[in-house]
Amino acid sequence: MSLLFLNLGFGEIFFILVMYLIFFGSKNLPSTAKNIGSFINKIKSSSSSISKEIKDSILDNDNK
Repeated sequence: MSLLFLNLGFGEIFFILVMYLIFFGSKNLPSTAKNIGSFINKIKSSSSSISKEIKDSILDNDNK
């Protein structure tokens, strides 16, 4: 199992989670997970809009 492009396995994810719990505690975990999720969502939407703009500009150049 790998996590997106980071190529993280279960052991690495578990280690990161344990370190987070040791340093920050469990009260901040839901808000942090929400922030990480929204950040990943913003990155995906930005990359898709950038690739759409590139494809549109290529098609416009081919039509001229």
